[in-house]
Amino acid sequence: MSDVLLVVVDAANVVGSVPDGWWRDRRGAAERLRDRLAADGVPGRAGAVEIVLVVEGAARGVESVPGVRVESAAGSGDDRMVELVAGAGERPVLVVTADRELRRRVGELGAEVAGPRTVRP
Repeated sequence: MSDVLLVVVDAANVVGSVPDGWWRDRRGAAERLRDRLAADGVPGRAGAVEIVLVVEGAARGVESVPGVRVESAAGSGDDRMVELVAGAGERPVLVVTADRELRRRVGELGAEVAGPRTVRP
């Protein structure tokens, strides 16, 4: 799996990028994002990918589905995403978020970063 792209998705940031009422049901919004990722993958990315959706707060406990592993952050979702990137070794990593500080942190570890529209048009 060392050549399979690891895609780490910041659920809170991606869900929050569209004002569609997500704040009324954070868990449901994370589940809808998970299901979209499972169905559509990462548009524009050829080849195999492993998708990890990192959830926090009210979205904790969202279950994994085939094609998307869900990680419930015990504390900060950003910290969990940085841990995932740091643990990826030489593997290529794409982090999907608009969070500037998170983009800086994972970029320093060699991850590519992309905005929420990468997975949520």
